[in-house]
Amino acid sequence: MTNSLNAFPAVLLSVFNPETMIQYGGLFIILLAVYAQTGLFFCFFIPSGVFLFTGGVFVATGHLQHSLVTVCISSVLASVAGCLTAYWFGRKTGPLLYKRKDSKFFRQAHLKAAENFYEKYGQFALTIGLLFPITRTFAPIVGGIIRMNINRFIVLVFIGSVLWIPVFILAGYLVGIVPVFKEYVSYIMISFILIVTTPIIIRIIRELKKAGKENNSDH
Repeated sequence: MTNSLNAFPAVLLSVFNPETMIQYGGLFIILLAVYAQTGLFFCFFIPSGVFLFTGGVFVATGHLQHSLVTVCISSVLASVAGCLTAYWFGRKTGPLLYKRKDSKFFRQAHLKAAENFYEKYGQFALTIGLLFPITRTFAPIVGGIIRMNINRFIVLVFIGSVLWIPVFILAGYLVGIVPVFKEYVSYIMISFILIVTTPIIIRIIRELKKAGKENNSDH
């Protein structure tokens, strides 16, 4: 019984490890991660780039039985589908979203960051915003809130998706096929995961602490 309890944290970590998830779920897990981060505001923290990078490595090593082209195209389509979901959500619930209180899964600051992107880059904020976490999730929502022309919206998010998704997949693929890197694939993947996820984790922790202080000050 004690051994089972001691092993539980390791099992839990392996379940949420992108490498483990892709091994069991295949391409579907990669597409789900991309769709969730671009389409569901409460999934802004999902490191879809890590899933794409890992997918590229797995294509190169044969652990993922799909061609590089298939993974790239299907991931781009998942991103566009996610953005369209976010657009619909913003169009239908925009005013209510601005009245929504901050929580663990939603911060007004994220919505404001997306707005600032629009102020700086205009409608091309959709294309540029997809290159970065957080704005990748909230820029499409703002597109729906301002009721951007749907055809223009699709073109812009398609361009943005084509710009960022193949980069992550190809980076992983190159790591997987270069002989020099093959021996160190596991270390490279762990390093990449840390590089991509650490800033997101730090930001979430800071916002949770800030929310806690605000709640304490209210009382």
